[in-house]
Amino acid sequence: MSIDLAAGGLQIKNLRKSFASHEVLKGVDLHLKAGEVHALLGPNGAGKSTLLGCVSGAITPDSGEMIIGKHVWHSFTPKSAFEAGTAIIYQHFQLIGSLTISDNIFLGNEMRSALGTIRFRAQKQRSIEILESLGVDLDPSRLVESLSVGEQQIIEIARALLKEPSVLILDEPTAALSENEVTALLELVRRLAQDHGLTVIYVTHLLREVLEVADSATVLRDGSVLWTRSIDQLTLSDLVHAISPESEPQGARQTRTHGQPFIRLENYMSSWTGPVDLSLHDGEIVGIFGLLGSGRTDLLEGLAGVRRSKGQLLMHGKPINLKNPLLARRSGVALVASDRKEQSLFSGMSAQENLLLPHFPAMSHPWRSLAIEAETFEKTAKMVGLVPAEPTRDAETFSGGNAQKLMVGRWMTGIDATHLLLLDEPTQGVDVGARQDLYQLIRAYAALKDRAVFFASSDAEEIVALADRVIVLVDGQVSEIVSPDVGEEALITLAHG
Repeated sequence: MSIDLAAGGLQIKNLRKSFASHEVLKGVDLHLKAGEVHALLGPNGAGKSTLLGCVSGAITPDSGEMIIGKHVWHSFTPKSAFEAGTAIIYQHFQLIGSLTISDNIFLGNEMRSALGTIRFRAQKQRSIEILESLGVDLDPSRLVESLSVGEQQIIEIARALLKEPSVLILDEPTAALSENEVTALLELVRRLAQDHGLTVIYVTHLLREVLEVADSATVLRDGSVLWTRSIDQLTLSDLVHAISPESEPQGARQTRTHGQPFIRLENYMSSWTGPVDLSLHDGEIVGIFGLLGSGRTDLLEGLAGVRRSKGQLLMHGKPINLKNPLLARRSGVALVASDRKEQSLFSGMSAQENLLLPHFPAMSHPWRSLAIEAETFEKTAKMVGLVPAEPTRDAETFSGGNAQKLMVGRWMTGIDATHLLLLDEPTQGVDVGARQDLYQLIRAYAALKDRAVFFASSDAEEIVALADRVIVLVDGQVSEIVSPDVGEEALITLAHG
């Protein structure tokens, strides 16, 4: 049984939104057709998140109209947006691992009998129908926690399709997927638009995906629509230039000189990755490349004291205690995790508090100085290019690129010196312009005395652009240690073993 999805498209007319004195949306006009995949692009701070928030009901616009089918709305709540035919799937899944697939699909929309009891059998049958319409064969009785990341993404889509929406918003849908899962998801997205008449708004920072999946694209810049064009009129360079007209080419590498070796891994093994034997030079940036599940994150988390490890990490010939993150941190090792919202950023706390939180003990002798804290934030925010550089602003309201600048800047304050910076997917969910800013920031960190960087990335292009050397992992084992000059194709070949 297929799903009969509504059609009609989405029109946005003169949509405006300001936060305090800052105008974020400056009269946005868009016409998105039914049956097409429409990519929404733009640099950090362009207004993409605010626009999506208005359409999904998370944010109330100041003025303007949103038209779905023949109905006009001036604002939504999350509930009314859903009832109007809009469904959004966020980058971070909203699933409960201990529940079944069927329970997750119907969570909050349960089928009930006249007595109010949940009709589990009917829900299971309906789940089978939805999953079959998506072309996937999954048992609705399986627990979500047993699924792969790609399969969980499918369940998010199935859940969104339960009420047969006409507009589906996908926010960075492939950020955590493997190569094969990305391919399968892009095929599914195309099928949803073409076969079911959905209007799909596709938000991504991976521009090659745009050329593969989208029918048209809109670029936002500074709260306004720069242009909307058919995808067959666009090239990758067109997209890069529109988003970041002053950015260097993605693959451009800078030749850098390094100092003497000062960090050494000797027969080092994390929970299931290794052994690794390697010397890092002062100023060196080493990339860790591999497929999903290759051990990239495992290796970094072991070095940060998050996972158990064996062997030694020596700094200037002295072994570093990696039994827990606190001891690793005291020895000058710091990790910026890939999932900012869950593992790095403290929601509900200000930008200044997020930046300085690890350093409050060192800054409080014999007591806290608010003036020194404010001065440190101002200096660091300027150094990392934080926009807006507002110390009291809630950290979770920053765009992806600026939130990442906060997380990297946390270890560049000059307090409690960090000698080995570990970065897991440092530009995940970050647009091309902010990506270049972060590259420069990472290089600036490495250029300081007694500094080195380990970063893991699933993006071969990023590895080539940023790394001085590359560790290629395959199933937890070091396959090769190579120069990034071998190129993206060779790296991907090596990563496949």
